[in-house]
Amino acid sequence: MSHYNAPFEIHVHGQVQLRADVGFDQLQEALRPLWKYAGARSLADGAASAYEEEPGIQFDAKEHVLQVCWTVPGDEDFRQSLDEMCMGLNELAEQGAAIEVTFYDTEFDEDEADDDAEARDDFVMLFVGPTPAAIMQVQRDLLVQDVVNLMERHFDGSELGGVVSEIDKLFSQRFDALVNSLEIGKPPRGTGGQGGSGHGGGGRRPRHLH
Repeated sequence: MSHYNAPFEIHVHGQVQLRADVGFDQLQEALRPLWKYAGARSLADGAASAYEEEPGIQFDAKEHVLQVCWTVPGDEDFRQSLDEMCMGLNELAEQGAAIEVTFYDTEFDEDEADDDAEARDDFVMLFVGPTPAAIMQVQRDLLVQDVVNLMERHFDGSELGGVVSEIDKLFSQRFDALVNSLEIGKPPRGTGGQGGSGHGGGGRRPRHLH
């Protein structure tokens, strides 16, 4: 697949703890949607990022960890590849994990754009895990972290126990509803919830450079 003059540079970033029995071949198959989208013939061929300073897609066989800091040029159709990747990683994950995906508008020039023009940048948070409960645990932990960080500007951390307790209640209710519904018999929706758009008054989202 050719992505010359692609409207986006898409950055995928995250770390997934894999089961101890997962091997390279299984991981290569699970990540097939990514490396195939990049036009590669294998994971080894497609693991390098479009940017040399980014580690790309790395598999630590000793620690059973997948680490991704990888950029590919592409379009909106990449979202389908992400959905397929999440389904594949659900089968291999030892525990829940979050994966950040940022779409950078390559056609937007901040210096030349009109004052009211906005980039088509977008930011999506994806979740993978072996079970819906594992995915919800990661979602809960991230939400608690975000809320506590925000509220600690105004309150001492020791005062926020009640807020965290209410968040836990919400997730317990969601999980109970899931268990009591027909959804429990289906594969977990590994794409999880999507984060807000990356454009607007806050400016463009900075790249991960490691």
